[in-house]
Amino acid sequence: MCLSPGLFPDILTKDDFIVVLVDVLRATTTICTAVANGVEAIIPVASHEEARRLKSKGFLVASERDGVRLDFADFGNSALSFTRDVIGGKTLVYCTTNGTRALHLAKGASGVAIGAFINISALTEWLARQRKNVVILCSGWKNRFCLEDALFAGALTARLLDTGVFRTVCDSAHASMDLWSLAEGDAPGYIQKAAQRHRLKNLGLDDVIPYSFEFDLVTVVPVFDGEVIKGAALP
Repeated sequence: MCLSPGLFPDILTKDDFIVVLVDVLRATTTICTAVANGVEAIIPVASHEEARRLKSKGFLVASERDGVRLDFADFGNSALSFTRDVIGGKTLVYCTTNGTRALHLAKGASGVAIGAFINISALTEWLARQRKNVVILCSGWKNRFCLEDALFAGALTARLLDTGVFRTVCDSAHASMDLWSLAEGDAPGYIQKAAQRHRLKNLGLDDVIPYSFEFDLVTVVPVFDGEVIKGAALP
């Protein structure tokens, strides 16, 4: 478990491991939605300059800074914008404040999967079939701890342990499960205290919050191969 990208270089694990990237509000929820709605591929880039360059080459671009869509972008970062009629069959360049930067940190793993509440069951089943160690990487906010990501990490950890395939001696994993035990009865209510919830409210972008805390709205597992994100092959 890694509760901030700033801690990722110090993560210790054995053998091959899969990173699960988490940015509940909003990047990983958005990616899962776009893949479920038929996007051909997502190209995550770490800088707005690269996103602007690819826009000039004709790509659709979703890009935001501190929650606000940039002037050259076709989309911001709300999952509700990525409907099938808009992005189905298309390739999307994607750059966000936290999520895509954290994604590039994880390139050295043997696999990188995208996690959100909306795909948690499909993700749990897929991870159990891989039979590899798992590191859950919370995107946080500019290398700082983020409450909503820790809640998801706790929910996913509990489900992984319930499969009987995994075990953990990680204090961060246990702490996140303790947080989830406090919140699981009303996660949207619990994160009313979260800083990102207030940032989105102040920007008028909090309409996506109820959607972001729904379980199993999609059955896809987006994976990053170091260059693009596509849906994993599922049985």
